[in-house]
Amino acid sequence: MRPPSLSLDNWQDGPGNRWSFQHVDEVVATVEIPRGNGPVLELTEGRPLSVANLEEFLARTFTDSLLVLHGRHVVLERYRNHMTPGTRHLLQSVSKSMCGAIVGRYVDSGQLAVDATVDSYLPELAGTGYGDATVQQVLDMTSAVHYDETYDSPDSEVQQHERIGGWRTRRPGDPSDTYAFLASLRSRGRHGESFDYCSANTEVLAWVLERVASRGYAEVLATDLWSRIGAERDACISVDAAGFPMASGGMCVTTRDLARFGRVLLDDGRGPSGEAVLPAAWVADIRAGADRAMAAESMGPAHPQGSYRDQFWVTGDPHGCFYGVGVYGQYVWLNPTTDVVIVKLSSLPSADDTGHWVDHVRFFDALSDGLG
Repeated sequence: MRPPSLSLDNWQDGPGNRWSFQHVDEVVATVEIPRGNGPVLELTEGRPLSVANLEEFLARTFTDSLLVLHGRHVVLERYRNHMTPGTRHLLQSVSKSMCGAIVGRYVDSGQLAVDATVDSYLPELAGTGYGDATVQQVLDMTSAVHYDETYDSPDSEVQQHERIGGWRTRRPGDPSDTYAFLASLRSRGRHGESFDYCSANTEVLAWVLERVASRGYAEVLATDLWSRIGAERDACISVDAAGFPMASGGMCVTTRDLARFGRVLLDDGRGPSGEAVLPAAWVADIRAGADRAMAAESMGPAHPQGSYRDQFWVTGDPHGCFYGVGVYGQYVWLNPTTDVVIVKLSSLPSADDTGHWVDHVRFFDALSDGLG
């Protein structure tokens, strides 16, 4: 039941998010992302995995679902907080990784060049903070744009971004839509010199994809990714007043379908029948990571050798793990060495907690390493 105190300005925070993350289409505007008519990537039941103190960890980290795939075998699956295998759950910034994956298709086809500047595709952004940034710098979060990602600060750009995206109550003077918001952002220095996590970067990538594909981003998501990975169910994504999707955080999918996305990545971009869904070279580029020194301050607590590449976090560990992560505890964790995908969807009380992040990384490490 919808909590009586839930509002547009508190739906992301606990305890209301225990309900709202499973009912996003009842809180904000969304559009459907159809799965299409292709074959489902079949997942079979494997030998059950026993994990010590599992229930305590799941409760402590406000878990809504957990699924572990070894190959295409489900070896662990849990649902809590009224969630079911058919429930779509908000992914927050795991959505970014889906956008980054799609970019690879257009790079591979020659329609998009990562060393080209953003304004070569979007002349509307010439002279803004993004105009002379390269697509690769935007992908790797090394564009130098003034954008405060402090989630609990009402005066931050991330909260303005959410207001414009329909996730909070608008204020007088807010830009009319996400396109206008991106054009309002200004430079804070030279691009390519430091890692600075910025959710607006993903919206820029989605806009670039719209331009090169001559289609809206929701349609790009459906035709270039969701209808190809063997998803069992339609997804949805939140949209602003202009119908532009929240590419940086608005995807809602089932637990098993997120695992299928992870499976395609571990299979070097191959889909349910072995067909190329994502370019193998792009998946390899993601896994190779980027400049470790540039990301050291941000990655250090969890990944001393880590980096950020193409909208994915790359651990730099001996197993070559990489993953997508969203605030409030959303994860798709990929271990190429042990052939393991771990999906965990949560509704933590607060957005950004380093302690919870480190706890999750250790948990995923132990689970996936144990299946090697």
